[in-house]
Amino acid sequence: MTAGAESERSASRSGTRVVVGLGNPGPEHDDTRHNVGWWVLDRFAYDHDFDPFERRTRRLETTRRIGGRTFMLIKPRTYMNRSGQALTKLWQIWGFDTGTDLLVVADDANLDVGRVRLRPGGGAGGHNGLRSVTAALGTPDYARLRVGVGTKPPGEDLSDWVLSPMPEEDEDAVTALLPELSRAVAVWAEEGIETAMNRFNR
Repeated sequence: MTAGAESERSASRSGTRVVVGLGNPGPEHDDTRHNVGWWVLDRFAYDHDFDPFERRTRRLETTRRIGGRTFMLIKPRTYMNRSGQALTKLWQIWGFDTGTDLLVVADDANLDVGRVRLRPGGGAGGHNGLRSVTAALGTPDYARLRVGVGTKPPGEDLSDWVLSPMPEEDEDAVTALLPELSRAVAVWAEEGIETAMNRFNR
């Protein structure tokens, strides 16, 4: 790494980290596969003593300083396929860089229950929430944490699958994984996506 790149990386580490959990608003969606991103944010907020999420335009939000850095947790209230509309505030953060300062947490119906995939960028993989975020940002270059919720059975509609609650056994498996996923968010924030990938992808 060049001195300039190292300096840029160090500068970015002094800024705000934004973690977006994708999901759908409303109690009827709380236990569905599509809301696993919200589960991860709730666990991270619990582990680090955040104040309760507050209602903002198009999102729920809570912010806290941890170790000299500001963390902003965002849950879009726009429904999944319009998730990107909740991220307009990011451009107001001085020096914000989507490549280093943003992590989007989402369910993944292409992965078995409990599988974890951290990536520095890439395509939406058929996920409407990620597609909306990418369109709003104008770039796919942002970190994402994808949590396996089980592949849909043959012949079942994908929308119906992700909007349905998980069986108790699957829900228990994901719930048991939440402390580790919370740690993955912390490692991403402090050490970067490559280190998080090496430690938590499974």
